[in-house]
Amino acid sequence: MADWSVTLHNSIHDIPAAEWAQCAGPDNPFVSHAFLSALEDSGSTGQQSGWVPRHVCLHSPDGQLAAVCPAYLKGHSWGEYVFDQGWARAFEAAGGRYYPKLQIAIPFTPVPGPRVLLHPDAPPQTTAVMADALRQICADTGLSSAHVTFCTEAESTALHQQGWLPRLGLQYHWHNRGYATFDDFLATLSARKRKSIKRERRDANAAGLTFETLQGASITQADWQAFYQFYRNTIDRKWGSAYLSAEFFPLMAQQLGERVVLMLARNGSTPVAAALNLMGTHTLYGRNWGCEGNWPFLHFELCYYRAIDFAIAHGLQRVEAGAQGEHKIQRGYEPTLTHSAHWLQSPGLRNAVDRFLQAERPAILAEAQALSTLTPYRQDLLPQNP
Repeated sequence: MADWSVTLHNSIHDIPAAEWAQCAGPDNPFVSHAFLSALEDSGSTGQQSGWVPRHVCLHSPDGQLAAVCPAYLKGHSWGEYVFDQGWARAFEAAGGRYYPKLQIAIPFTPVPGPRVLLHPDAPPQTTAVMADALRQICADTGLSSAHVTFCTEAESTALHQQGWLPRLGLQYHWHNRGYATFDDFLATLSARKRKSIKRERRDANAAGLTFETLQGASITQADWQAFYQFYRNTIDRKWGSAYLSAEFFPLMAQQLGERVVLMLARNGSTPVAAALNLMGTHTLYGRNWGCEGNWPFLHFELCYYRAIDFAIAHGLQRVEAGAQGEHKIQRGYEPTLTHSAHWLQSPGLRNAVDRFLQAERPAILAEAQALSTLTPYRQDLLPQNP
């Protein structure tokens, strides 16, 4: 790291938005200055949630900004979706102190994407230098570990080459193979699955509800108030923590504009369910959903099928519908590997976690392979990727 310099920032506002945007690029809204600032300005991140901003800036020897990382000090492991609580318990049982740790991630958001955000003119060794910088931050500040979660495969590989431990996970993504309509997508499925999806959509749309797809400024404050209640309903049912504040959602929409897509269902004039999505350059990202009442197949209609409709209409390549849910496979979503990389300061803990991950990896690969055989697609009917 000779002649490179690293700075830590307690707020995304310490870093000019234009400079951050040069590194983040336009593709993934979750790494944008706008999204991260909405989290901070709404109070969703900070001391009260245990996600304390410590964003990292790396400058090359010529003084130019080469890379940034969205980074947080964490006193717990909640809201991450890559689970290391077992590592923490084992380390603390042996007399160690696992928390605080450094989390390079998007808070509460299991969306894959870049985490070491490179300036277009960054030297080729920048990711390797950032790996050293993050390790040095841990050593200098007494942090037990650094975790780069839901990063790209290329980032995971680069970090592994610098001694970090790679980890795999599984999600379910829908891929647009050049479909012009939803019926084109259905035509690639087996007859039984095609019939099942048609029945689910028919029943969802026969329940007397009206559906809207709203973007940006067309989403009213009343819509956001209703959505926040739906979000809380979902959190309460799952015994989770409502990290995102009521102020976050309209502020995010104000910051991101048309990239915010809300699928809303009404019973008469009363909202009864909604699904929140963010639109990237190539991908529609499904985020939060909630409802009041019991409506047949409404979750599938709002979160999966209308997302596919939207992606086809807007020429998007993928729909990412969030973590978990093998049931998504039967609705056209395919198992997809996710990646993370981990640095642990303690050699003993690092060796133990390395053994655990080496044992875990074949099981995840085998699960992904087994799940891929459950695909509802007829291979002879699939069009070529566009």
